[in-house]
Amino acid sequence: MKVKMILPALTEATSPFWRPIKYSLFPPLGLATLAGYLGDGDAVDIQDEHVERLDLNDAPDLVVIQVYITSAYRAYRLADYYRRRGAYVVLGGLHVTSLPEEAARHADTTFIGPGEDTWPRFLTDFRRGRPDRVYRSAIRTLEGVPPTRRDLIKRHLYLVPNSIVVSRGCPHVCDFCYKEAFFEGGRSFYTQTVDAALAEIDRLPGRHLYFLDDHLFGSPRFAAALFDGMRGMGRLWQAAGTINAVLAPGLLERAVDAGLRSLFVGFETLNPANLLEQRKYQNLRRDYAGAIRRLHDLGVMINGSFVFGMDADDGSVFERTVEWAIDHGIETATFHILTPYPGTALYGRLAAQDRITIHDWDRYDTRHAVFRPARMSADELEHGYRRAYRDFYKWGSIVHGASAHGNVVAGVRHLAYAAGWKKFEPLWDLIIRARRATMMLPMLEIVLSEFGTRGPGSGERAPRVATVADSPAPDSAHTSSARLIQVRRKPSVATPPAPSVPTAPSRRMSLGRSRAHRRVEETPLRRVLEVVRSRST
Repeated sequence: MKVKMILPALTEATSPFWRPIKYSLFPPLGLATLAGYLGDGDAVDIQDEHVERLDLNDAPDLVVIQVYITSAYRAYRLADYYRRRGAYVVLGGLHVTSLPEEAARHADTTFIGPGEDTWPRFLTDFRRGRPDRVYRSAIRTLEGVPPTRRDLIKRHLYLVPNSIVVSRGCPHVCDFCYKEAFFEGGRSFYTQTVDAALAEIDRLPGRHLYFLDDHLFGSPRFAAALFDGMRGMGRLWQAAGTINAVLAPGLLERAVDAGLRSLFVGFETLNPANLLEQRKYQNLRRDYAGAIRRLHDLGVMINGSFVFGMDADDGSVFERTVEWAIDHGIETATFHILTPYPGTALYGRLAAQDRITIHDWDRYDTRHAVFRPARMSADELEHGYRRAYRDFYKWGSIVHGASAHGNVVAGVRHLAYAAGWKKFEPLWDLIIRARRATMMLPMLEIVLSEFGTRGPGSGERAPRVATVADSPAPDSAHTSSARLIQVRRKPSVATPPAPSVPTAPSRRMSLGRSRAHRRVEETPLRRVLEVVRSRST
């Protein structure tokens, strides 16, 4: 059987002017995982339109297309094309699960929810000539999942070919997140066994890893056992986690000992009213400045995520957020316009208020305002979003953020990482078009290791002892995420805890900033960066 698996390009990724490096970071692991269920006699090809031109002159028997919201129209055109050519076409992914009736018009079979249980069942039915029209996931487990078919991944096309996922979903529930819709009908957070995860890591060449899990720290027992098992592997890695996971004692230190050097953190907003509105309770009453100091003291860089357009936001939110992030030395920031994805609680609430103004899925990319904001116009929201990116990544801002660190090496690392990410996009475009993204990986490793002063995870390889963490977390152990992305113990909405993250930077945050600046004044870093700043203005 000839099988073709396609990841259609998101709208911006095919720009004729330049291609942002973010679209050449990671290979399509979901499709490579599904390919692991195919037989030895099956011919399989995975094509990722973000990094290669699709070959549409082939004649596969089965076409599998993964659909995200901003690639939906492209996915539907590809599906219609292959159906006309006689191929059997199946569609799955976040958007298909959110709008199954829309997707069904373009497919022979659709998949609702994750595919670990439904995909092998479909393959059996398809080989027998009796596939169903719809397969709905009901059993949530990663036990028995075959190894990812990494031999089908074109490694040289990606900056981070060693991406990995060892869990599904997230234990928290946020209104703007797809997760609840995607995992409806079963557990919304579950993990591999620790041994299976370590075996997958062992199979990956080189030093660098990127965990694409929505929340790698979501099960503390699993995460602790995983990090202990990774000690001695000599890895440098990046991942995503939450504020409360960063502040939890002990777990972050284990991650750093295992090689953690950069963490994506969802701050989202500095306003507690917004956190409450979006049910992001895990960020309430958390010391943001303390979390930043804790990460930086352990040598971990931060990619902070911020969302604009929540109902408590007015036109001042952009400048306040950017200034706060720069003052606290956050190395890179990812800004988003609040986007009501179909199937989310946010979408339901805004639709009920008749505030959704645009239904063109190409514009649901977190760069466009597709609804009416409460305290500003849609134009103000889009302009402020663009200004936030521009202001955060100005040379002066990068230098100012780097000066918040307490030593020269960390400051220079900040400078190199932030500038490399955003100030050299024409160079990235040339590298991507030359199909040589992986050649830049050694530079990323050098920066992550603080130019060799903070090497990969070391120490004795911890002996493996069977624990409860070796099994996927049971429903009772968790309440119910990532791009792009939540409540461990949800307090009563009627009596929420008093938030400690104020609209404006608090005295506590200001004190944290002052301590950082005092440390800088005791080093040569301030003088070095002032010279750089003067030459950039």
